[in-house]
Amino acid sequence: MTTLLFYEDQYLKEARARVIKIEDNVVWLDQTIFFAESGGQESDQGFVGGIPLVDVRPDDFGHVLSRAPNFSAGDEVHLVLDWERRYRLMRLHSALHLVSIAVKEILGDLEIIGSHVGADKSRIDYAFMGRISDYFNMIKEFIEPYLKESHEIIVYRKPENPQVRIWKMEQWEIPCSGLHVRSTKEIGQIELKRRNLGKGKERIEVYLKE
Repeated sequence: MTTLLFYEDQYLKEARARVIKIEDNVVWLDQTIFFAESGGQESDQGFVGGIPLVDVRPDDFGHVLSRAPNFSAGDEVHLVLDWERRYRLMRLHSALHLVSIAVKEILGDLEIIGSHVGADKSRIDYAFMGRISDYFNMIKEFIEPYLKESHEIIVYRKPENPQVRIWKMEQWEIPCSGLHVRSTKEIGQIELKRRNLGKGKERIEVYLKE
């Protein structure tokens, strides 16, 4: 069982870990700072024992390295997170939740048919007849105060079901297993773009303004 340090501290950038097992270029550790794709959020990247981390498998937390390692099972290795990429993922994920809240408040409880959080952009797909971009000004007006001011974001586990993680900002709660910033102000300014996926299918893409 791998201890998931990123759920204890999503801002942790480095750690030491003990190697449990190695198969070719896949390594299992007793603990990790690297998030494995979940909740639509992509896996982390970084270095394990100085070797680039390509992916983290969500089913068993096997760390896929760019090559077979020169260390062995039982060794202690240094973990270094690609923090710049992680921080973008956290900001974009929290931004996506703000957008979904704004859409719900403005357009009602639309059916969500897909979502994804990458390091360059996040997106959410809705079953919606019409151009969802017609509502972008209203969505931006709803979100803007949260981006300018510091509103606390917390993530907690339901006591009756600790496997379920809940993203919470003020009165809004969203089940989510991804990682997030602690404050809406950390998100910074964002841009919205619309993409039509076919009749009755609308996508909102979220970008960070650098």
